[in-house]
Amino acid sequence: MHTGLVHTLDFDRDGKTLAHLSIPFSIDRSPYFQVKVPICLIRNGEGPSLLLMAGNHGDEYEGELSLAKLVRRLDPKRIRGRVTILPMANAPAVMAAKRCSPLDGGNLNRAFPGDPSGAPTSRLAYFLETELFARHDVVFDIHSGGTSMEHLPTALVERNPEPERHRRGVELMRTLGMPYGFIADNGAASPTSMGAARRAGAIGVSGEFGGGGTATVDSMALTARALDRLMVALGVVDAPVLAPEAEPIAPTRLLSLSRHSQGIYATRRGWFEPAVRLGDSVSAGQLAGWYHDLERLDVDEEALHFAESGIVLSRRLHTMCEAGDCLMQVAEPVEG
Repeated sequence: MHTGLVHTLDFDRDGKTLAHLSIPFSIDRSPYFQVKVPICLIRNGEGPSLLLMAGNHGDEYEGELSLAKLVRRLDPKRIRGRVTILPMANAPAVMAAKRCSPLDGGNLNRAFPGDPSGAPTSRLAYFLETELFARHDVVFDIHSGGTSMEHLPTALVERNPEPERHRRGVELMRTLGMPYGFIADNGAASPTSMGAARRAGAIGVSGEFGGGGTATVDSMALTARALDRLMVALGVVDAPVLAPEAEPIAPTRLLSLSRHSQGIYATRRGWFEPAVRLGDSVSAGQLAGWYHDLERLDVDEEALHFAESGIVLSRRLHTMCEAGDCLMQVAEPVEG
């Protein structure tokens, strides 16, 4: 009654099933409270098995809105195999418009492999890695920069030590039709959904589809296109569901983000003014921006410079910063 995660899903049942993953968690106003995570299972016989998830971080909306649309629009008769949809995986964070869960402070994308007897976020991570991811061929986890970050639209996979599975992951990443993509290398114990998918035997694909804690025409179009292209490539559907195929897409340009020196970090309280735009090509030593101290008006702003060359991948949206905040990142273009 007080531990674990419960559900009523039958993964072998054809048709469309709307249900919840339920996590018991006693709170002040409700001693037998359950965290309810909406889930949709759509199945039509044997075939590919695809898990689509968003709301891993609650303030990243492109995936949440797109998957909600897909729940309503995807007809079981139009698919082959199984599509499982989690429009808001970290439901408490989504409802609070926060990156992390307000119930336990849990960052789901740093919680894997989780703990079946831990706090709600940890229990959910455990279930996802050991039960849900393991039932699927491909896991697609949709992110964006969230409230505090502007992010270059970028697809992502984690490096897989099995060459064939790694090749397939990169192939699917390119299939999304994103302008940029990069390969993360967080090791076997990676606490992310992509590390969890790899450990569960699934191919994980992810990406950053927007930022700023909002949804735009462009970011929603990118997300819809990526979902459609992935489902078509896997043979789940024969034609796009969310949006018609647009003009020809340029090949995905690969980037590498592997060193802390590719970021600029605040070392004290201050206010950051950028000097470059997202997507700009920059050189080591080039001016990145200025750091102001509005509490000491007699002190000149500090010029900040890039330690490495590359393409501006992300920047902090909040001007006011504290020590440790990442202000800007550059990614290195790579071949492959």
